[in-house]
Amino acid sequence: MFLRQVMLRGGMGAAWMQAAGKVKETTGIVGLDVVPNAQEVLVSLYSRTLKEIQAVPQDEGYRKAVESFTRHRLQVCQEEEDWEAIEKRIGCGQVEELIEEAQDELKLIAKMIEWDPWGVPEDYECEVIEDDTPIPKHVPQHRPCLLPEEFFKTLGALSTKSVPEGEPAPQLKP
Repeated sequence: MFLRQVMLRGGMGAAWMQAAGKVKETTGIVGLDVVPNAQEVLVSLYSRTLKEIQAVPQDEGYRKAVESFTRHRLQVCQEEEDWEAIEKRIGCGQVEELIEEAQDELKLIAKMIEWDPWGVPEDYECEVIEDDTPIPKHVPQHRPCLLPEEFFKTLGALSTKSVPEGEPAPQLKP
């Protein structure tokens, strides 16, 4: 908004504003300021993300997911210069929110590298601690309900790939 006021007072007026494109005055989100060069910031953050994710092993799902959505978003930001077009094509909020999300992803990548969750040996056994301390009455207990008998019949028929004579073949719903 400050830049617009300066330019209007400086005599450049409406012609400059049209050439510069639409100016975002607010995000409408408390505490989230407008980033006037959001496209440039996003390109930088996404490029850095793709560089830093290389420290994660190539076959890990986390790396594959981060690379996939980051490459897509980087491509959109390189193809579009207008913040509205970027927001519309990515479809995950305002560019300022995307900036915060990209910054958070960079922090998470650093933490994931530190924690090394993919470095667990194949033969590692996790200690199971059983605690039979009574649960207070006011705490809800989430116990699975009993499944209907038809479920087990269908499961058994599918497991053995045979259908009892006279009954229709069980159907799994997609």
